[in-house]
Amino acid sequence: MPLNFTAIDFETANSSSASACSVGLVKVRGARVVDRASWYIKPPVGHDAFLEWNIRIHGIRPTDVETAAGWHEQLPDLVAFADGDHLVAHNAGFDLGVIKGACLASDVPIPDFHYVCSLQVARRTYHLDSYRLPVAAMAAGFEDFAHHDALADSEACAAIMIHAAKRHEVETVEHLAHVTGVKIGVIGPVATKAHAATHGPMALS
Repeated sequence: MPLNFTAIDFETANSSSASACSVGLVKVRGARVVDRASWYIKPPVGHDAFLEWNIRIHGIRPTDVETAAGWHEQLPDLVAFADGDHLVAHNAGFDLGVIKGACLASDVPIPDFHYVCSLQVARRTYHLDSYRLPVAAMAAGFEDFAHHDALADSEACAAIMIHAAKRHEVETVEHLAHVTGVKIGVIGPVATKAHAATHGPMALS
């Protein structure tokens, strides 16, 4: 099987995991980027305050998302773009936490996703002083991108995974995770079922 996945990155309005204000998505097929998408998101009420610290990081302001659709309207587009792929993100716990947090805050079901963290893959692939996205991306030959722009960060993440797969001489995300010892995470109903299978049927409740 070829190296197929969707890289994803979120920017948030504040420290709440539900406060997604921008998303970037990059589709990889056969170790090549074949599609890109990004859009603003209007955070749900109660999670929509823009902190000055966050604005300084990503440059997105409340006026930028005034006419944007909310999470519940945009989630189907995100799921459709991923199209069953494993998601890949740098520090994936944050980005997948945004999906879970935004779904809970918007009262919509959390979709099924398997995911791999490119930060963890980078740690087991390169010998660097730092594994922050710009540094790891540079090791993968992807330089001079607009860090904290969601689409640019997704492209950097994709570049790390593609380069790491070549270095480890593997052809799938699953094999790359295996050879680097990185766990493939899951969210959504599939995660609940997997947890129940491990810990017993009471875990479903």
